[in-house]
Amino acid sequence: MIQEFFAALTNPGVPFIRYALIAGLLSSVSFGIIGTFVVVKRISYIAGAISHAALAGIGGALYLKHAYGIEAVSPLHGAVVAALAAAFIIGIVTTRYKEREDTVIGTIWAIGMAIGLLFISKTPGYVDPMSYLFGNILLVGRQELFLILLLDLVVITIGILFYQQFLALSFDEEFTQLRGIRTQLYYILLIFLIALTVVLMVTVVGIVMVIALLTIPAATAGIFSKKLWQMMVLGGILCALFTSLGLGTSYMLDLPSGSTTIVIAGIIYLLSLGSRRFI
Repeated sequence: MIQEFFAALTNPGVPFIRYALIAGLLSSVSFGIIGTFVVVKRISYIAGAISHAALAGIGGALYLKHAYGIEAVSPLHGAVVAALAAAFIIGIVTTRYKEREDTVIGTIWAIGMAIGLLFISKTPGYVDPMSYLFGNILLVGRQELFLILLLDLVVITIGILFYQQFLALSFDEEFTQLRGIRTQLYYILLIFLIALTVVLMVTVVGIVMVIALLTIPAATAGIFSKKLWQMMVLGGILCALFTSLGLGTSYMLDLPSGSTTIVIAGIIYLLSLGSRRFI
């Protein structure tokens, strides 16, 4: 069966499998970098809220497109607007009103899902919300690959330019602020990067898989890493490994690729936690 999978990868008649593998490998760059900040900063719940809020934009875009024939509006455009709006609200509330942070994040999480499902329910024709919750990486095309590559370039560039600021922000925000660094500005910038990563990947692999791939590879890498950049590199490698194994296993066993990838990543993470005592 392994031979069949490799034969499918090289078969010019079925490019979607090859595109899916490339998408998984390219996505691993952004997931490794941004996921590291999410795990170290312990803000996975913020990433979850933004990803679910993106469903509101996706649903709104689908409604405008099918109900009013506005072809220029795509689910990706709606997701970008909703995710950046959610990131802005969360960033402002987090930096200024920390005592209400969890309440606002939970509210955005719930309202985003609710609005998205309401729009989808009123959209003419049949729209399966499960495709946006769990995604289907096998539907990735050339356009999505170029968008993922562009996101990688943006994340890598900003990550290099502001690495020291993000490093200080992740481990000692109060000390960083005392040194005169504008922590609020960099924190909101980080939230926006999370939003951009989440929104693009939601349209490719789904909301649930985005949260998993933002946290599990980076958390696994953190077990074996002593420095932040090491965690980013190893997190990206692990993410690429998880998506490749998930895609290959799902192809051979005829299983959903996203769910298979998450299960494999979760098992390896739990095994890594168990091996910590021997390291």
